Amino acid sequence: MSQAYEVLNDPEKREIYDQYGEDALKEGMGGGGSSGFHSPFDLFEQIFQGSGAFGGGSSRGRRQKRGEDVVQPMKVTLEDVYNGTTKKLSLSRNALCKKCKGKGSKSGEAGTCNGCRGAGMTTVTRQIGLGMIQRMSTVCPECKGSGEMISDKDKCPSCKGSKVAQEKKVLEVHIEKGMQHGQKIVFQGEADEAPDTVTGDIVFVLQLKDHPKFKRKYDDLYIEHTISLTEALCGFQFVLTHLDGRQLLIKSDPGEVIKPGHHKAINDEGMPQHGRPFMKGRLFVEFNVEFPEPGTLTPVQCQSLEKILPPKLGTKLSDTELDQCEETTLHDVNMEEEMRRKQQQMQHEAYDDDEEGEGGAPKVQCAQQ
Repeated sequence: MSQAYEVLNDPEKREIYDQYGEDALKEGMGGGGSSGFHSPFDLFEQIFQGSGAFGGGSSRGRRQKRGEDVVQPMKVTLEDVYNGTTKKLSLSRNALCKKCKGKGSKSGEAGTCNGCRGAGMTTVTRQIGLGMIQRMSTVCPECKGSGEMISDKDKCPSCKGSKVAQEKKVLEVHIEKGMQHGQKIVFQGEADEAPDTVTGDIVFVLQLKDHPKFKRKYDDLYIEHTISLTEALCGFQFVLTHLDGRQLLIKSDPGEVIKPGHHKAINDEGMPQHGRPFMKGRLFVEFNVEFPEPGTLTPVQCQSLEKILPPKLGTKLSDTELDQCEETTLHDVNMEEEMRRKQQQMQHEAYDDDEEGEGGAPKVQCAQQ
């Protein structure tokens, strides 16, 4: 019998020929000299160390694949990561059927798929042009890549042959003190189960929500507090409710002057460090000073303040010097709006320059008579 005839009439040899060419087939049939392989699969089992990638069935020790991880964002508050907390989450997942133990059949056995002969993959050949053939490996549509087929009579009545069933599970997610935004909490082997598959993990990614009062930077906390001009000059005190509910009294020393934008720090009142919750950062307070509204101070009050406050820094001018100066008027201005207007003006001027012509030469229009 000729080798070509054997290939055409032997489905296994035809598949090897289609996927790996004539040379591999020759070696597998013992036609290549001293290799000594008696079956097409002997060659490939030696190359791939018997992984079972080329053919069939459970007797070849098919290697387990790893299932996909489930990544789920979890929103937490600043109070949660400051104090630590536990959240219970209910979820549904695929689990191996307990009745058939993930076999899918009553007998615990499954037949080999006729479409792929247990490989889970089939080769599709199509002609894409004159004398051009394309071969593609695809998942077997009959067994969906499992390489097995279960008869209707032998299917497990609980899972209907799917080998898995839905189950509900409650996970307790422990959020430790000092955890950071984006930090992961991993539950190993809690994702969907599947036969011959290493179960993946469920991964929760912490998403820290904005706080109306506090801002966090690493292990430090920041707040802003507004005081009046009188408090900035004569002293202040206020109560701050911390993230754990404690009441902190914050006050200035007598005679201490607080400037706008001034910062003060309180040691050991920041965020706890993750893994070392008794070590804390600092709490920073930025002060905003609220000045009186225009027109609220009378001339008499201004004179009284001048007597108390340090002297003015402005130069005192004589009447003659005042007569030689031009008087100006100060106007209120919104600097953000001013910068926006300037930027629009610069963009408009740059656009006009581009319209003048390429190479820096302005366009010239000829006068028509």
